[in-house]
Amino acid sequence: MLILNKSEIENLLSPKEVMKAIEKAFTLFHTDSFHMPDRMHAHQNDNTLLLMPCFTQNYFGTKLVSVNPNNPTIGKPSIYGTMVLNDGKSGEPLALLNGAALTAIRTGAVGGIGIKHISAENSSKLGVIGTGIQGFTQTIFASNVRPIEEITVFDLDYKKLNKFISKLKQSLPETHIRSAKSTEELVLKSNIIICTTSSKMPVIPNNKKLLSGKTFIGIGSYKPDMREFPDELFLLLDKVWVDTPFASKESGDLVIPLSNKILAKEQIHPISNLIVAKKKDNSETTFFKSVGMALFDVVVAEYMYQKAIQENIGTQVEL
Repeated sequence: MLILNKSEIENLLSPKEVMKAIEKAFTLFHTDSFHMPDRMHAHQNDNTLLLMPCFTQNYFGTKLVSVNPNNPTIGKPSIYGTMVLNDGKSGEPLALLNGAALTAIRTGAVGGIGIKHISAENSSKLGVIGTGIQGFTQTIFASNVRPIEEITVFDLDYKKLNKFISKLKQSLPETHIRSAKSTEELVLKSNIIICTTSSKMPVIPNNKKLLSGKTFIGIGSYKPDMREFPDELFLLLDKVWVDTPFASKESGDLVIPLSNKILAKEQIHPISNLIVAKKKDNSETTFFKSVGMALFDVVVAEYMYQKAIQENIGTQVEL
């Protein structure tokens, strides 16, 4: 079995290679060429184990995520992740990958694909709300699909914000990067706005005039009570693009507007429609919401495994 650690995963594929894998995943999704059982939960006291399996024609994989909310008190992360990739025909375990690194990269690529298909090609001003790992990977992939010249960043934690900007400047030295004092200032200065927070209240101002003519990418909200975008945004949209139909049940960014009848189910469409047809949404104001799915993990892991074998990267172990 091949083991790929965090550093190897982060450097194995270029952003373009990861996005190619994600586009393949969306094509498989569109043609229903996969089998993805529901995510499974196991609980013990406050701790949770999540199992996310998925099968494609040649591989299957399972991402295992442990959530231990008390870990910070002992100096450890509250979330750990591991991805196991198996041969689809024999079942042989082929690779063990760092799940956190894999998730960060594939989710960044999903956001990049969204930007590619619903934003203007000359968009040069990016706004990012939230300075965690997803804020970083989303920024990197956005900068690979659009000619980003200016990046405006906002976070309530100024110490975290300054560290984030310093890290970004190392990766994007030619790009002008600055902080914003408010999300209103950030939206005003941006063509594309990416939200990567765990907020339960909208982080974007409820100002129709301010929101008009922008592209919005929603990454953070993954529970029905989490919401990053305000009501006024949905009054500007003809369509809402999603990575999976489950988004309309999993994310408060869609659940709440649907329940308040400011968004209709008929307006929600899988972005795979655009990807397979090689088309773009050229509407004035656009929105893509991602909640993720195990299919992304399996296909990106497949690409990583194949390249690692080809270039002799990683550690081979006997089980």
